[in-house]
Amino acid sequence: MLQLKLHSIPSSLSSSSSSSSNPLCLQNHSFLSPKFLPFSSVTPKPFSITCRHSDLFDQKTFSSSAPSSSSSSSGGALPPRVYVGHSIYKGKAALSITPRPPEFAPLDSGAFKISREGYVLLQFAPAIASRQYDWTRKQVFSLSVGEMGTVISLGARESCEFFHDPMKGKSDEGKVRKVLKVDPLPDGSGHMFNLSVQNRIVNVDENIYIPVSRAELTVLSSIFNFIMPYLLGWHTFANSIKPEDSRGANNANPTYGGDYEWNRL
Repeated sequence: MLQLKLHSIPSSLSSSSSSSSNPLCLQNHSFLSPKFLPFSSVTPKPFSITCRHSDLFDQKTFSSSAPSSSSSSSGGALPPRVYVGHSIYKGKAALSITPRPPEFAPLDSGAFKISREGYVLLQFAPAIASRQYDWTRKQVFSLSVGEMGTVISLGARESCEFFHDPMKGKSDEGKVRKVLKVDPLPDGSGHMFNLSVQNRIVNVDENIYIPVSRAELTVLSSIFNFIMPYLLGWHTFANSIKPEDSRGANNANPTYGGDYEWNRL
């Protein structure tokens, strides 16, 4: 904030300067320039300007409100966890879609490699009343990246089917059977998602189906297209690339355009 401190002229000087006989007088002002003074023996106090920072730009306030680069770069504070999803509600069932991130395993060199690809979890809940769904009876189906590609590539009159055994390789193998069928609707307006679950361990036999319109399937395809590279861990690899890494790769292979197979003889 800019402050102006104006020092007044002595009363004797101000009274003489206000005379009408002086054509250079400045009425209703409390300061005069030296060249307007009738008597050179009287010297006014200097005109001073004091400037200070406003509280809005006070360094202490600004530094405390701005995030610290050292704390973010040190990795001391983890980023907040964010949950996302997309749901489709119909008269007899609801379908909820949520992504699950990939898993990484450390190597002896200090690097990481992906140990398990991510997937999209489909949750089917039957309706118990108008716009009410029983999520305690929900059935889930994990859609892999490859299966997502199959759904994306479906034509208007095409269908697909996926079979999962969550207990495969375990002692209860074959006791849980999950089948997801995606069939075109008769009028061509979309597809029917039908999940059939037979669980002999807890004696459950559930069949939940929900129609998905062509527009809704387009939204699902867009979600799948966007999230697939992340489920494969490609974003983690891209974020780990450093300039020195790419320079080293170029020096190792001076052939322009990289060590492509078609450059070999």
